[in-house]
Amino acid sequence: MAEEQDAERTFQPTPKRLEQAREKGQIPRSRELATAAVALSGAMALWWMGPELYRRCLGVFRSGLAFDRARAVEPDRMLAGLSGLSVDMLLAISPLLAMVLVATLGAPLLLSGWVWSGTAFAPDFARLSPARGLGNMFSSQSLVELGKAIAKCLLLGGIGYWALSSSWAELQQLPARDTGGAVARVGVLVSTGFFALVGGLVVVALIDVPWQIWHYHDQLKMTRQEVVQEQREMEGDPQLKARIRSQQREVARRRMMSAVPTADVIVTNPTHYAVALQYRDGSMRAPQVVAKGMNLIAQRIREIGAEHGVTVLEAPPLARALYRHAEIGSEIPPALYTVVAQVLAYVFQVERQRSAGGPAPAIPSDLAVPPELDPLQAAGYRPEGAA
Repeated sequence: MAEEQDAERTFQPTPKRLEQAREKGQIPRSRELATAAVALSGAMALWWMGPELYRRCLGVFRSGLAFDRARAVEPDRMLAGLSGLSVDMLLAISPLLAMVLVATLGAPLLLSGWVWSGTAFAPDFARLSPARGLGNMFSSQSLVELGKAIAKCLLLGGIGYWALSSSWAELQQLPARDTGGAVARVGVLVSTGFFALVGGLVVVALIDVPWQIWHYHDQLKMTRQEVVQEQREMEGDPQLKARIRSQQREVARRRMMSAVPTADVIVTNPTHYAVALQYRDGSMRAPQVVAKGMNLIAQRIREIGAEHGVTVLEAPPLARALYRHAEIGSEIPPALYTVVAQVLAYVFQVERQRSAGGPAPAIPSDLAVPPELDPLQAAGYRPEGAA
């Protein structure tokens, strides 16, 4: 089953999966990079501080090998002298040790940066399973690591053989030289071999780092089901989101319907559209839309308005223009100020007639709406009889 599941992992890991793995302490690691960084820092330190390091170490050796009769017969002075020589030697090589220490601590940061994860320190008793240990021993990853180790040994062994064979004849002639010249030449030969080995380690690291990055992402590959599940977790279940949107629309519709009784007038189409307008002199710069709808919603707006005595005016072009260009809770477009002012004047006349009596005001019939705001006229539709 595990092999079948691994075969289904064909999708690259998402940023979220990479972040989760990082939080667990799972990051790409390259031991070869750390080894090469430490060796390279040591080589650079020797190249940069070599003469000074040689001079200081030579002084320590001369001081230590110089014969002192007092030290020879007094153990306390001998121990004190050895302690002083140890301190001097440590101070002499301290710059080299410092550079190597910095490289040792900084090398792991080159590939993945600083990562702190408490999960990595949590006890995992599954690691104590003998079956799991045997499985890891004969896994493909173990075979790859074995192949890398063999290739590394062959490469470094070849470099060492080349360095030794190329200088073998010169090494045989060293006994014929004076001591100082022989020591200096040995230092050059050893340095050459060391730098060659460091170059080999750098080559190994340059090969291992891309492999580790690829292997890390390959181990975190996802199945289609995992990708879909993650999208649902991040964006939400589509069915749940649709249900939430439906509930939000229902809440907004109820809130809108509760505002219909506060309207001053309802402009209709007469059946397809209904737009409820409200204007409060002194607190509003322009009339606002408190409710609007089509078909069944428009019918419900008219019914609620009739129940609460809101004036209903049939003006199809104006209803269409308001429905298209004005949003609930917003002011009407400035281009409709004039025609809506005529409607409100009619509404105020109706309210005055209701309170004081008298003849009903004439229903306005010349409500001119700019053609570009009426969807039908903008689409090229002209009523019958129009020029």
